[in-house]
Amino acid sequence: MRLIHVLISDERRGPVLGALDEKEIDYAVLETDERTSQEVLVEFPLPSDGVGDVMSALRDAGLEEDEYTVMGNAETASTPNMEMLENRYADDFDPLTRKELRSKARDMAHDTTSFVWMIFLSAIIATAGLLVDSPAVVVGSMVIAPFVGPVLTAGVGGVTGDREMLRDSIWLQAVGIVVAIVSSLAFGYLLRTFSLVPQLQITALGQISSRVAPSLLTVAVGLAAGSASAFGLSTKGPTSLIGVMIAAALIPAAATTGIATIWGYPVIAVGSLILLLISIIGINVAAFVTLWYLGYRPNGFDRKLWNPRDSTGTAVFVVSVVALLLVVGGAVFATYQQVTYERSINQGVSSILDDSEYANLTFVQTSVEYGFTGNLFEPETVTVTISRTSDREYPNLPNRLQRQVVDRTNQNPEVRVHFVDYEVANSSQESLGVPHSSAAA
Repeated sequence: MRLIHVLISDERRGPVLGALDEKEIDYAVLETDERTSQEVLVEFPLPSDGVGDVMSALRDAGLEEDEYTVMGNAETASTPNMEMLENRYADDFDPLTRKELRSKARDMAHDTTSFVWMIFLSAIIATAGLLVDSPAVVVGSMVIAPFVGPVLTAGVGGVTGDREMLRDSIWLQAVGIVVAIVSSLAFGYLLRTFSLVPQLQITALGQISSRVAPSLLTVAVGLAAGSASAFGLSTKGPTSLIGVMIAAALIPAAATTGIATIWGYPVIAVGSLILLLISIIGINVAAFVTLWYLGYRPNGFDRKLWNPRDSTGTAVFVVSVVALLLVVGGAVFATYQQVTYERSINQGVSSILDDSEYANLTFVQTSVEYGFTGNLFEPETVTVTISRTSDREYPNLPNRLQRQVVDRTNQNPEVRVHFVDYEVANSSQESLGVPHSSAAA
């Protein structure tokens, strides 16, 4: 429920009130000063989903929103037509107005000090959670990470043409990423220096191994999180839970970068850093595109954004856009190469296991570890996980998989086969010890 106050000039009074009458809105007119007034204050309650429709009608009638418009929340309203209005707009999807969107986004923003402090704490918690391989602790780090604020203000600044909001939000995101990585580095160094954590094969930790490089699924998570955050912002609902999803794509990857660097795994550090950059870019792009799709636009596509009088600001903006495009292009190309490579491997493994001699084997997954070969960043090891129902050996399988990988990718990584054994329970009544029942004659 919204309670709206608008100030209208005397000459616009008739058309604006006529528009409210046409929409069957119950309103009250308050004279500002009976002796000198040339304006009146109109107040009316309205269901939240009807704000966009009614305000659009008032703009068409000549209302100048920039003069004086206040929208507040109301617990309830008893007017002759309120129930009818609630029924009319009950099934309408009506995103927040442009002004409401900006106000809601600004309410989510943090000051720099509190933002940095919360990112620092969330990175410490995420580092600890990754090292003890605890999903619960890692999730806890996501809950307190305030990345959703600058992500949403960046999207709102972009679609509304607010250059200052956009610039400050991007800068705050960059600061947050740096703080998260540096915090993880410092905490990891402290733990390793004082032997508070034993020597680890960090790739054996499930919470880390899933974040060693970008993949199609991680890119999808970032895009979905960004789009969901923007959609949630444009509605009347809360965005706190959506913020957890954004942090899930960023904080653990930043912590993995720091851990891998301290424990001497440069390849994993680079892979998780690329994952982090791709995720933050994907989240921002998805948020911007979603808001644009919902109809938010700059006024006149923001002539101020390209103000020729501000040559320094324009130059900085253009350089920033070019740099961002280069990073996006490189990240997208690297992700495409990796996804294509892993898909080729999966197809090759599946074609081999389709042979009748491997009928008892089930393909589970492949994992690729990358390394520096000369000056190139190339796949070094491919581990193929296969489940089987017996302990039968397949000595030729690794070699066949190796040849298949070479044929399909023109690269020659080391191929390892990891078997997972399991047994199928016999569900017959005899094996379960269930007695048979017989009917008496």
